[in-house]
Amino acid sequence: MNSANSRSLFGTDGIRGKVNTHPMTAEIALSLGRAAGIIFRTGSHRHSVVIGKDTRLSGYMFESALQAGLTSMGVNCLLVGPMPTPAVAFLTRALRADAGIMLSASHNPFYDNGIKIFGPAGMKLDDDMEREIERVMAEANLDLHMPEPDQLGRAKRLESADGRYIEFCKNCFPRNLSLVGLRVVVDCANGAAYKVAPAILRELGAEVIAMGDAPNGININDNCGAMHPRGMQEKVRDVRADLGLAFDGDADRLVVCDDHGQLLHGDALLALLALEMNRQGTLKGGGVVATVMSNLGLERLLAENGLSLARANVGDRYVLEHMVQNGYNLGGEQSGHTIFLDHNTTGDGIISALKVLEIRVSQARPLSRINNGLRLVPQLLRNVDIVRGSKPLELPQVQEVMERVQQRMASSGRILVRPSGTEPKIRVMVEGDDPRQIEDACEEICLAIRKAVGMI
Repeated sequence: MNSANSRSLFGTDGIRGKVNTHPMTAEIALSLGRAAGIIFRTGSHRHSVVIGKDTRLSGYMFESALQAGLTSMGVNCLLVGPMPTPAVAFLTRALRADAGIMLSASHNPFYDNGIKIFGPAGMKLDDDMEREIERVMAEANLDLHMPEPDQLGRAKRLESADGRYIEFCKNCFPRNLSLVGLRVVVDCANGAAYKVAPAILRELGAEVIAMGDAPNGININDNCGAMHPRGMQEKVRDVRADLGLAFDGDADRLVVCDDHGQLLHGDALLALLALEMNRQGTLKGGGVVATVMSNLGLERLLAENGLSLARANVGDRYVLEHMVQNGYNLGGEQSGHTIFLDHNTTGDGIISALKVLEIRVSQARPLSRINNGLRLVPQLLRNVDIVRGSKPLELPQVQEVMERVQQRMASSGRILVRPSGTEPKIRVMVEGDDPRQIEDACEEICLAIRKAVGMI
C-alpha cells in the first residue's frame, strides 16, 4: 500500500476524501479499525477506543465500519455520537482510552469525510505511527491477529459524553467571572458543536442567539459557520449583540466578529490572546507558536512586546509538536485553530471562544475597543495547478527565481512556496510592506512554476 517512508492514506490531518471514493470507503474504515485494534492492543488490560463524529450523513457508515474492525480485534468501542474533535481528544484522556477516533472532514462540504486518530494522551498521531498503521493495513495476514470468539470487543453509547465535555469547558472559564448581560451570536455550522456550544455559553450566563444548530446530515458548513461567517456578522448587527462566534464543522476552529460585525483576523485573535496571557503572567515559552503562514505583522507585534514567534509547518498537529517540544502553551493558525495546551491537546474552538469572552468580560469594554496594536502587512496567496506527482520546486530554474525574489525583498517581506497537502497545486504566499512589490514577486514565482510544469 505504501513504502516504508511515505503515507498513501494519511495527509496533513488524518485521512480525508469524498465519501465512497478511495480512501473514504467503508472497506478502508473497516481495515483501519482492524489495524488500529492490533496496534493499540498492547498490555493485559481491556482495551477501549473512543469514536466520535460530526453531523455528516456518512458518519453512520464509517462509525459502524470502524466499530466492526475494532471489536473484531477485541477492542471495546465507546461511541459518543456528534461531538467536537477537541471533545474526542479530551474524552480519550479522561476515560483513559487507548485511542480516540474522530470522523470529520472539518470545514469541507458534507460529501467529504475524514478519519483523525488520537493517541492515549489525546494528541494526534505522529507521522511514524500513521505509517505503521498503513503498514499493518497492507498485511495479508490480519486474520492471524483475530482473538477467540469470547474475546471480541463490545460497543456502547456513552450517554454522559456531552455533560463531561460541557463541564470540562466551563471549568476553563474563571469562576469569578460571568457572562450574564452579554448577548452572543453563535453559529455552529450545523456541525458537531450544535448542542454543546450553546449549552456551555447559556450555563455561564450568556444570552445566546444560536445559528446553524439544526443539522440534517447534508447542511454542515453549508453557507454557515467559520467558512461563511457573513450570516453571523449580519445577525450580530441586527440583534446588537456583543460579539459573534462561528465554528467549523468539527468545532476545532473559531472565527470571531466584534460588536460592529467586523471579523478579527486569525493572527489578530492570536495576538489578542498572547498579549493578555503575557499580561497575566500565564504565557509560557516566551512567545507563541504559529505556522509559516502567519502574517509578518504578528511577528513584529510580538517582538515589540518582548515575545517571540516560532513558526511550524501548516497543520495544527505540527504546531502542537513544536509547543510540546519547546515548552509553549499557546499556539495556533491563521484559520482559527488555537491550542491552549494548559487545557486541551488540540485546537478547540469552544475553549478559544471562552478565552475571548474572558477578555471581553474582564476588560469590561466592547471587543471593537480592545485594540492590540496589530498591523497586518499585505499578503498574497495564490495556487498554481500542477500535474499530479510533479515536483517543480525541486527544479533549479524555479529555485533560482525564488532565491532572487527573496533577496530582492530582503527584510521588508518574505515568501513561502509549498506543495498542497491535499491537491495537485503549489501554494505561493508573498507578504511585505509594499503591495506592488509583493504583487510582482508573486506573479514572478507563479510564472516560473507554470513554465517548469509546461502549463504555458
